Amino acid sequence: MSTQLESGLPQKLVVVVGATGGQGGSVINRLLTDGSYRLRGITRNPQSNGSQALTAKGVEMVTADLNDIESVRAAFKDANIIFAFTNFFEAFATSGPEVAMQVEYAQGVNLAKAASATTSLEHFIWSTLPDRKATSNGKWAVPHCDAKAQVDVFIKKNKVLLAKTTFLWTGLFAEIMNYPMFVPNLLKSSGKYIWLQPAPPSTPVFTIGDHTINIGHFVYAIIQQPNLTLLGKYVFATTETTTMGKLLDHWSEITGKETEYVQISLEDYDRLWPMWGMEVGRDLRYWDEFGAESWGSEKWIGKEELGLALEELVGFHDALVALLESPHN
Repeated sequence: MSTQLESGLPQKLVVVVGATGGQGGSVINRLLTDGSYRLRGITRNPQSNGSQALTAKGVEMVTADLNDIESVRAAFKDANIIFAFTNFFEAFATSGPEVAMQVEYAQGVNLAKAASATTSLEHFIWSTLPDRKATSNGKWAVPHCDAKAQVDVFIKKNKVLLAKTTFLWTGLFAEIMNYPMFVPNLLKSSGKYIWLQPAPPSTPVFTIGDHTINIGHFVYAIIQQPNLTLLGKYVFATTETTTMGKLLDHWSEITGKETEYVQISLEDYDRLWPMWGMEVGRDLRYWDEFGAESWGSEKWIGKEELGLALEELVGFHDALVALLESPHN
């Protein structure tokens, strides 16, 4: 990949955390289509098929461990733009919510400190979520949101880094329809597929649709408009606002199967899917209670202000079609 534009100006270096994953991969793929950036992807395994494929496309792949701040600093060297995020559910699956929160917060702080120490940095994009516990006055603690939000607090204490930061919220991924608690199950005695959920079908849902495509579009728009998105602004990446009931309607329409939405208690939800049910269920109950206020009091920038047209984004329905047609299903 060339390091200079036709104008002779050096290309900006964009470093992407988790380059082979859904979020990071989306950013890499979108910036590749532009062609005017140098790209460096961070991975734990540069020999993986995903890493090798990106290398073949001209992406510099480097190894770093988010638990090791020195390796992150080295990976960020000379970066002009950084896209950063952490994977709560990796530690959650093996060690539970409390440990996962500690790990995620420590990783997020490492990313922020390493970014702050990067003298070439112009723009730091941090993929985060609102503090559900704070917004609900302690009623609904949702660890996979709350730990990320505490990293926001850390960043805001560093005024120099904050001036270079954009906070990126993302809506619900269509991919969740592959998660065990979101897969409708056939009740043989009725012939219907039953969807057991701890919140009513009227619960509002803010979705990003296909995150593996759309997040890249949002990040590209953020990078292209620093005057709009810098100085600690929040961007909310969504394709549409819908409801839990309509998500099931989409599944029913696409599969041709008759469905029934059945609301159960949060406790029963957690009994069916231990630990995961409580983590996901509390978020759904929070959405039901707070609706449009679920994203707190922060003023945020949406797709309209960024100039993103729905035609270039993949909404929930189309994302679900692709998901259900995948050979993995």
